[in-house]
Amino acid sequence: MKPVRPGDRGPAVEDIQRRLRSLGYELGRAGIDGIYLGATTDAVRSFQAEAGLTSDGIVDDPTWAALVDATFTIGDRMLYLRVPHFHGRDTTLLQQALNVLGFACGRVDGIFGAFTERAVREFQRNAGLPADGIVGAETVRALLALRHVWEGKEPRSHSEAHLGFARAADVLSRVPFTVGGLDAAGERVAERIVNLAQATSDQARVSLKSAEEVSASDGFELRLAAEGAAAALQGLPVVTLAGEAFASRLMTAISSAGKGRAQVVVELGSLGAGDERGEQGAAIEVLDAVCVVFQ
Repeated sequence: MKPVRPGDRGPAVEDIQRRLRSLGYELGRAGIDGIYLGATTDAVRSFQAEAGLTSDGIVDDPTWAALVDATFTIGDRMLYLRVPHFHGRDTTLLQQALNVLGFACGRVDGIFGAFTERAVREFQRNAGLPADGIVGAETVRALLALRHVWEGKEPRSHSEAHLGFARAADVLSRVPFTVGGLDAAGERVAERIVNLAQATSDQARVSLKSAEEVSASDGFELRLAAEGAAAALQGLPVVTLAGEAFASRLMTAISSAGKGRAQVVVELGSLGAGDERGEQGAAIEVLDAVCVVFQ
């Protein structure tokens, strides 16, 4: 682009001013007037200094590119893995959201690299979307629907936030849900979850569902299966019981189901027949996650 300098006028200056204002820079009493003087020059210099550029007040190619990157937001463009990588504020927001929701994409650097793409695929899979790693309209809608969960928050390990007995009992007495198995291992873990819930509170509203039963109209439903058994189910969010952020991923899956009864598949990993310790551990982790999600 032709460099824009102090004293210039026109639409290019207006565009620069709009982007600066969206970033919170002060433009003086004149505001967006298409005239590159005074406060606009000061704002450009400040932006350049913060972006690590030469603070000369001239909007050349590097300054313009940095300004555009800084003003992208989620949904302004489609994001996917490519070379050169996408980068900008929209990618930064995406990474922050994914990390808070429990889909680790590494350091928040504003670059859509391999780790970010992998996190996007995992989020899509949990949200019941095609896991193609492309941040298009459907993925953006799913992320923005959870904005109240991730916006302005720091990543934390929800699954490690153990609740006290009284708080867990309160959740179980007011939140109705059913659990059921898609295979033998899932059925055994589902039975353990119901037993644990009833042992925690005699008013627990969790019920066991057989494969043949029709879903009830209230609450939500967890369908449990060993690793790989959920592959035949299409269109349902799938959450893998692994890692430190299972509760965050479960929250994402339940919220993404939208109106009506939420059905979420939980893959339990490899559980061999007779692995009572593994089954009990899985039941505890799933029930703890439900209590954290609805605390």
